[in-house]
Amino acid sequence: MSEMNGPETVPHHFLRQVRSRGAGDVALRQKEYGIWREFSWQASWEQARSFGLGLRALGLARGDHVATIGDNDRQYLWAYLGLQAVGGVQVGLFTDATAEEAAYIVDHSDARFVLAQDQEQVDKMLAVRERIPKVERVVYWDERGLWEYDEPWLTSYAEVCRLGEALAAREPSRFEEEIGLGRGKDLAILCYTSGTTGRPKGAMLSHENLLCATAAFTEVDPLLEGDNHISLLPLGWIAEHAWGVAPHCVHGMVINFPESPETVRENVREIAPQRVLYNSRLWDGLLGTVQARMAESSWLNRKMYEIFLPVGRRLADRKLAGEAVSPGLRLAYAIGDWCLFQPLRDKLGFTKLRAAYTAGGALSPDAMRFFHALGINLKQIYGLTEVTGSGTIHWDGDIKFASVGRPGGGVSVRTDEDGEIQIGGPTVFRGYYNNPDATAEAIVEENGERWFRTGDAGHIDEDGHLIYLDRMKDMITLANGERYAPQFIEGRLKFSPHVLDVMAVGGPAQAYVTALIIINFDNVSSWAERQGIAFTTFADLAQKTEVCELIRQAVDEVNADLPPTSRVRRFVLLPKEFDADESEMTRSRKLRRDVLYRRYAEMIEMMYAGQAWIQVQTPVRYQDGSEAVIETDLRIVDSSAQGRQQAPAAHQ
Repeated sequence: MSEMNGPETVPHHFLRQVRSRGAGDVALRQKEYGIWREFSWQASWEQARSFGLGLRALGLARGDHVATIGDNDRQYLWAYLGLQAVGGVQVGLFTDATAEEAAYIVDHSDARFVLAQDQEQVDKMLAVRERIPKVERVVYWDERGLWEYDEPWLTSYAEVCRLGEALAAREPSRFEEEIGLGRGKDLAILCYTSGTTGRPKGAMLSHENLLCATAAFTEVDPLLEGDNHISLLPLGWIAEHAWGVAPHCVHGMVINFPESPETVRENVREIAPQRVLYNSRLWDGLLGTVQARMAESSWLNRKMYEIFLPVGRRLADRKLAGEAVSPGLRLAYAIGDWCLFQPLRDKLGFTKLRAAYTAGGALSPDAMRFFHALGINLKQIYGLTEVTGSGTIHWDGDIKFASVGRPGGGVSVRTDEDGEIQIGGPTVFRGYYNNPDATAEAIVEENGERWFRTGDAGHIDEDGHLIYLDRMKDMITLANGERYAPQFIEGRLKFSPHVLDVMAVGGPAQAYVTALIIINFDNVSSWAERQGIAFTTFADLAQKTEVCELIRQAVDEVNADLPPTSRVRRFVLLPKEFDADESEMTRSRKLRRDVLYRRYAEMIEMMYAGQAWIQVQTPVRYQDGSEAVIETDLRIVDSSAQGRQQAPAAHQ
C-alpha cells in the first residue's frame, strides 16, 4: 500500500479504517427481510474498490461528476466511497425528485454518469434522456423490474463491479494508488441548494470542507468507538455527508441502514443510536406523535403525563439556566423518569442517546423544552450547504432554547450592519458551480478571509449565542411599519400536535398577520373520532366547526406570547397539504413563499377583505401523474385577537 503523509480526504480516512479494523470490525449494517446484516470494513473496501475501479474502466477521469439518486443503503455508500476514491465528484439528488428536477441538476452538474437505484429512478432518467446528453451511462443496483430493459445506456452495479474486479486483478495496487493521489483541496461533492427562490445552485465542497465540518461537530460531542449512526437523511442534503459518511470514515462510526422508510422508527429503536440528527420537520412530527399517543392512552398514563411533564420542564429550565435543582425536584423527576420518560424514550429508540440535533429550520423553543423535559439532550444546529452544514451548535451546559448555539471548530460567525448573518472559516465552500456571478454575490473577501453571506437575519447575544430570526428576504414589514418574522410564528404554531404546516402571511399592503394552516390529519382525525365527529375526507375534516375551534385555540395560545403587531388575527385551514411536487415546498420541506402567495392570492385577499367564507378550486397532482380539482368552501376563522366572525347564513 502506498504511504501518505496524513489523511487529507474522506477516502484517505476510509483506507486508514480498513487497515486498522479489517475483517474483524463491523463497518455497516442493513436490515433486509427482517434481519440485520453486518458488513466488515474489509467487505466495504472490496465493494468500494470494485465499483470505483469499474467506473475508471468505463472512462471516469479524476474530477468527473457522478450524479446519484436513490435511498440510503450499502450499495449507495460503497459507490460513494468508490467514486471518490478514484477522484470522482458525488452529486446527490433527492430520492423523490421529479424527472424534471433531476434532469436540471444532472445536466447542470455536467455529470458523466448517473447512479440510479431502481426501476423508478431509471425510468426518470429515460424520460429525460434528451435533456441530459452528457450522461454516458446510467448504473442501477436494484435490478427488480429491469430484467427486460434492452438499453445499452443502462448498466448494472454488478457489471460495473465485475469490470473493477478485472482491473484490480491486473493492477492489484491501483485502488490504493488512486486514493493516494487525492488531496484535501479536491472537490468531493456538488451539493445543490434547496432552490427556495429559483433554480438550485451547486455548492462546490472539498474534502477539506467535509473533514473540517466533521471536526467542528465532534469537538462539541466526541464520537466513541462502536457508536451507531442511523442513515436517514437524503444525500441530496448536506447533513448526511457531514454527519454520516465523513464521520464513518474519520471515526469508524458504524452506519446502519433501515429496511424501508416505513420501518424507520422500529429500526431506530432496535439500533438505539448514540446520536441522531433529524430535520426540524421530523422533530415536529415526533412531538405531535407523542402528544397524540398520550391523549389516546389510558387514564393512568394521561394522568402521569399531566403530572410529570411540568416537572420535566421545570428541571430542564433550571439545569439549562445553570440554577440549582432542589432535592425535591430531583426526586420528583426521578419518579417521572422511571414511570414515564424512560418508556417514552424507549419507544423513540433513544435509550442510549447522548445527544440529538435538529437542523434544516429553527425548532421552536417550546419544542426544544418539550424534548429536554423527556430527558432528550436536543440541540439546535444552524448551518447551510455553502458552509458544509456547519455554523453554530448548542454545547452541553450552554443551551438556550431561543438560540441556535455558538460556533466551534474554527468556524466564525458575525452579523453585518443590516443584521445579515455571515459565516467564515475552513468550511466555507469554493463557490457555485458554473455560476461565478452568484459566487461573487455570496462571498465577502476581507483581510484574506472569506465570509459567506447567508441571507439570514439574526443577532449575536451577550453570551456569543446566535439568535436566528428568519430569512432576510422573509422579514416582512406591515403597512403600519412594524416588522415580523414569519418562521418564528410558524415554528410556534407547529408546536401544536394538530398543526402540520403553516405559512404566516402579511406584507406592506396589509396591517396585520394572517395564516394559511394545514392540519395534522393523523392527529386531528384521531381526535375527531374520539369526539364522535363524522367526516369523509381531509378537506371535509378541516372545515368542521369543531376543528376550526380546535385550531383557533392553538392560534390564541401562540398569540398570547407574541407582540401585538405579530399576532395572527385570521386564518384558513387548507383542504390539502403543501406539496413539493406542486412546487409549493422544496425537497428539503422549506416553503416556497412566492409560489404559495401566487397560488393562494385570492384566499389571502379574502382574509383581509373581512370575508367569512371562500369557495376555492384547488388543482392536485397525484403520484401516478393524474390531476384533479378539489372544490370546497373554506371558513376564514378569526382568532381572539381579531374578534369572532359570524358565518353567512347559507353556510350555517
